[in-house]
Amino acid sequence: MAGRNGKKTVGSLVLSLGVCVVAAGTAYVFIPHDDTKQSSVKRVDYSVELLTARRAASYPVAAPTGLAKDWKPTSVRYDGAANESWHLGFLDPDGQYVAVKQSTAKPAEFIDSASEGAEETKATERIGDRTWQRYKGAKYDALVLRADGSTTVVTGTAGFGGLTKMARSLEMKQDRTA
Repeated sequence: MAGRNGKKTVGSLVLSLGVCVVAAGTAYVFIPHDDTKQSSVKRVDYSVELLTARRAASYPVAAPTGLAKDWKPTSVRYDGAANESWHLGFLDPDGQYVAVKQSTAKPAEFIDSASEGAEETKATERIGDRTWQRYKGAKYDALVLRADGSTTVVTGTAGFGGLTKMARSLEMKQDRTA
């Protein structure tokens, strides 16, 4: 008798599992969902942090102007205590990450950290009246601008085309009136 109840239990278990799989598959097909990367990432307003950074930093703080609306700002922070570090992250129209990072830290250490270990190349890029150094990395590529007292790094997964678009849009400003 015990053997028969065991077979009945295993059969019921298999049948129940099949019903659950069918129900889950049906729910997946009929319940709307969006698989795009950008849908799960919230757009942030960085205007207050930008104003604060431009008033507090000892260098002109970089932020984009004139970027298309499909560039989504996703993260922002300014930390005056940590080498006056500025970070502004975006997703480009293709869902690739692009960040603008600035700091008064030692350039070599800051560039290595901001670019996730990208290596300096011999290539430079002239954008406006500034010459940016190209860095190539396994995770991120970067464009680096060294200035008196600060370093600006435009970095991310967007490739040099996306990084150049961001660098071209940057406006460097300082508001020391406060």
